[in-house]
Amino acid sequence: MLVKTYASAVHGVDAQLITIEVNSGGTVAIGKIGYYMVGLPDSAVREGYQRIEAAIKNIGYKLPRVKIVVNLAPANLRKEGSAFDLPIAIGVLSATKQLDDALLKDYMMMGELSLDGGIRPIKGALPIAIQARRDGFKGLLVPKENEREAAIVNDLDVYGVESLLDVVEFFKGRSELEPLHIDTRLLFDDLQNNYQVDFSDVKGQEKIKRALEIAAAGGHNAILIGPPGAGKTMLARRLPTILPPLSLFEALETTKIHSVAGVLSEDASLLTTRPFRSPHHTVSDVALVGGGSNPLPGEISLAHNGVLFLDELPEFKRSVLEVMRQPMEERKVTISRAKISVEYPASFMLISSMNPCPCGYYNHPDKDCVCAPGIVKRYLNKISGPLLDRIDLHVEVTPVGFEELADYKPAAETSDDIRARVVLARKIQQERFKENKEIFANAHMPSRMVRELCQISTAGQTLLKKAMEKLQLSARAYDRILKVARTAADLSASPEIKIEHLAEAIQYRSLDREGWAN
Repeated sequence: MLVKTYASAVHGVDAQLITIEVNSGGTVAIGKIGYYMVGLPDSAVREGYQRIEAAIKNIGYKLPRVKIVVNLAPANLRKEGSAFDLPIAIGVLSATKQLDDALLKDYMMMGELSLDGGIRPIKGALPIAIQARRDGFKGLLVPKENEREAAIVNDLDVYGVESLLDVVEFFKGRSELEPLHIDTRLLFDDLQNNYQVDFSDVKGQEKIKRALEIAAAGGHNAILIGPPGAGKTMLARRLPTILPPLSLFEALETTKIHSVAGVLSEDASLLTTRPFRSPHHTVSDVALVGGGSNPLPGEISLAHNGVLFLDELPEFKRSVLEVMRQPMEERKVTISRAKISVEYPASFMLISSMNPCPCGYYNHPDKDCVCAPGIVKRYLNKISGPLLDRIDLHVEVTPVGFEELADYKPAAETSDDIRARVVLARKIQQERFKENKEIFANAHMPSRMVRELCQISTAGQTLLKKAMEKLQLSARAYDRILKVARTAADLSASPEIKIEHLAEAIQYRSLDREGWAN
């Protein structure tokens, strides 16, 4: 008897329908296992036979000694993982006439089986649910732990199941499973911008707050340079709180990536705040950009629509930092293998921090640097020029004095206050780039567009020329200064780049100054 059940395979951040064909019939010789699986299954899928056999027996059913052939179609697509256990088990029970197959065509199902028949959680429940709705299925059966994640997809009945027996009883009509329905828009509105930190917690550092406001308004990458304890990490962690709120589309897109990577917490069904990822400096290049034998998203994709924070940038391996260069430009990363190529989105803001030297006190107002001559320059040279070329703002962070720390004056501006200005600046940019869907912030402008949209007055040209000559700024600083000046002008709702906007942008090129680390 031939029976079909339906599952899904995740590739990249999208899913694809998999038809599981189970055919039973014919006798099996004594001492032989009459179970055959075809359709490019990996080891985890093939090993599922042992789990399926034990699970079926432990819920009170049997596995007859007949030949069983399982085909995973399309056969040219590699199937990976243990989540195919549940649909295969249901197909086997139906093909051996222990279960009616009348309802199977209406449901997609995924889940890993334990030996006692329990169902364990899977990765990628959200893209699987999206594909199930797209393919016109009436419902989706997933492990109980993945129920909330999948249920944010509207117009699809999502059932959370705890055991194989629950699924069998459901298809036999002996039990009623209640689908979980979530009002996605209401959930999104309730939890949006629910951050645990705020800029009002920060004492002093008004110059640094302003720099991060410019970075958020224009989507600029930034590096914070300062001694230990100056507050670099604390400030960076608060950057997502002043970024424009996620749209529902961005929230779904970001949640899909976290779902595929398996890092979505059980109680989270939808990411409503911008992600903040802070990998340790021992991270490998594969962990950072994604990949592996079974490709998974890396840290740059998990930071999509949010912030990637690299603390103590020079301590990262140079090869790890270099692999970020192309994704930073293209805002996506492509992982290619011999038989597969997957693409992950990677539109993130890079915020990094570093000590100015190995001892941490170069240019410190009160403490002396003890590094030997040339050490500071060598320390800075751990970061390549092409990577620094992609960082628009170089911000020097100085320690906060005791008087400011002990001052009990009213709290500083809140993140909501700063975010309001950032949102207005982004709206100006949205109007500016409405004809170009690939660009939505000033930081993404190519050089040709910079010349067109960042024109400055004769006085501005004179100022910029003097600054580049006196400070000995490198040529790569020119476009970056104009982009940052354009963002500063947008924050003040000025259609023109004024002298004060240009002067402010010039001060954010510390690492481009010849002699800064001599």
